[in-house]
Amino acid sequence: MYEELVTFVIVEDVINDLYWLKTKGIENRKRYHLLLQKLDPGEAEAIVLAQELNADLLLIDERKGRQIAKESGLRITGLIGVLLESKRRGEIEKVKPLIRKLREQLGFRISESLYNKTLKLAGEE
Repeated sequence: MYEELVTFVIVEDVINDLYWLKTKGIENRKRYHLLLQKLDPGEAEAIVLAQELNADLLLIDERKGRQIAKESGLRITGLIGVLLESKRRGEIEKVKPLIRKLREQLGFRISESLYNKTLKLAGEE
């Protein structure tokens, strides 16, 4: 999962500056390898680790990963959910410019219907 994040140099710099951020490997390699039959390594590892840690919430955006995480009994959210919650808490002013930046600079994919729904939920139609 760390490897996925640091493929973007700007993200690696930010991550390395977060002294409170810790990395942790998974223990259940068997479950991981089973999930690899359906998912990319990052999603498979995230699901296994969330189960091992009995996590309250898993941040995952890939459709298939989200489906398998839900089927595994995990509570999930995605990046859009994090942005909406951040706006609700007053931690960010607007969601729209951040989504635009994610799309243009990092290749973040979001359907037009989800984009419009997000803006509506954020009160930024």
